[in-house]
Amino acid sequence: MRLALLAALMLGPLAAPAQTSAQTLAIGSASAPTSVDPLFYNTGPNNALTAHIFDHLVERDARARPIPGLASSWRVLTETSWEFILRPGVTWHDGRPFTAEDVLFSIARAPNVQGSPASFAGFTRAIARIEVPEPLRLIIHTRAPHPLLPLDLSSISIVQRHAAEGAATEDYNSLRVAIGTGPYRITAFRPGDRAELVRNDAWWGPAQPWARVTYRSLINDGGRTAALLAGDVDIIEQVPSADLPRLRRDARFTISEMASARAMYLGTNLAAETAPGITDNAGNPLPANPLRDVRVRQALSLAIARDSLAERVMDHTAVPTAQWLPEGAFGFDPALPPPRQDIERARQFLAEAGYPDGFRATIGTPNDRWPNDARVSQAIAQMLSRIGIRATVDAMPFSAYAARNARMEFGLRLASWGSSSGESSNFLINIVATFNRERRTGAANWNRYSSPELDALIARGSATMDDTAREAVWHEATRHVFENMAVIPLLQLNNIWAVRRGLAHEARMGEATLAMSVTPAR
Repeated sequence: MRLALLAALMLGPLAAPAQTSAQTLAIGSASAPTSVDPLFYNTGPNNALTAHIFDHLVERDARARPIPGLASSWRVLTETSWEFILRPGVTWHDGRPFTAEDVLFSIARAPNVQGSPASFAGFTRAIARIEVPEPLRLIIHTRAPHPLLPLDLSSISIVQRHAAEGAATEDYNSLRVAIGTGPYRITAFRPGDRAELVRNDAWWGPAQPWARVTYRSLINDGGRTAALLAGDVDIIEQVPSADLPRLRRDARFTISEMASARAMYLGTNLAAETAPGITDNAGNPLPANPLRDVRVRQALSLAIARDSLAERVMDHTAVPTAQWLPEGAFGFDPALPPPRQDIERARQFLAEAGYPDGFRATIGTPNDRWPNDARVSQAIAQMLSRIGIRATVDAMPFSAYAARNARMEFGLRLASWGSSSGESSNFLINIVATFNRERRTGAANWNRYSSPELDALIARGSATMDDTAREAVWHEATRHVFENMAVIPLLQLNNIWAVRRGLAHEARMGEATLAMSVTPAR
């Protein structure tokens, strides 16, 4: 595929991209959505595709701030009750009217989708009950004061009760029940290849300029750039860092970018008595899981030169971090800088933990999901060797990685999380809160880190109505996560798109590539 890219680069000055139809948009996605069921898997590629088809009570703007969606307004009634006014005159793609019953059905379905690899349950955990005093008026009661409710609801897609009652995820993927209220209707879904969308002219929102949208999965970095250069697509996401200088110089394209709410981190399996892929230097299983010792996790962190990852591997498209949000986001702690590499201290921690000679480890990683993911993992493996940890990398397509990760088959793994709410709670509740199906916390806590102290902080912050006081709690929680190495934070990414000239694109903190964010340039 690099040969294809090289050919495209060589031909670039001679062959201008083919002009697409005035009302047709082709998007080149860096990852392949796995499902059209918007409540099946809380992962970026799926959420980006389904955002075209399904709406939410509360939507998010480009900076992840809550804005009206299917709810035209909301307000606090008491510390534990909220009023949401539903937008009148909204219809589903099949012409049926949108009602409060659809909202109740969707909120009840979110935590109960069978086989979900990463559930949306955390976003409904605070809801105790819902009243419908009038057809377009909801009163949502929470178990405790919960200022995050509008942000939580911005992650719950509203599905049609009439079609979806009794349906399974497979019925969405076959498009039988893939009926939304969103700006586009889906007409074809070929996993790993593309989805075809047509404009919903009855949408309640602003008129969309694109009559048809093709959402193509172009996982290979070189192939994605080559498709843009050849005019096969109009916009690509996750522009390969190696191609970025070339595209910046090319007058046929513009670059759109924004600091991302996505961070890369190293995940450590704390659940297994014997961590997968972790052995002594002779290849024999260790009697205990070394990753459970915080000193070992601290050693791993100190072995990593985050500045080198950002500058050399990521080509300055990421910055080192000790957190999971970009500077300035709600909950980012300016008093917590990224750690510097310290080989001697890392070796000391390993020796204190009982591993003076280190051990062997395998790092699981996707090779097609996040920018330079496999390269980052290879660089980390080399860095760990300096403290006596002989690391190898097991790289695979994200589809295989996601399945194995859900089964917790990795001891060490490269991981990433995009905080779709643009603030701290999204990561805290889903990634490091104790995994608990009943309380609907830790839905994506594949480390199985658990701390009553951190859980108490998360509960306190989630119930703190005052913004300043809540942010102080999030700072405390952020320091806890870092000091205890609940995860090992690495890099804060930058969202980068390349767009055919003649189009305007609104960059988003939440990284999704949406047809609704692309318009003909004026």
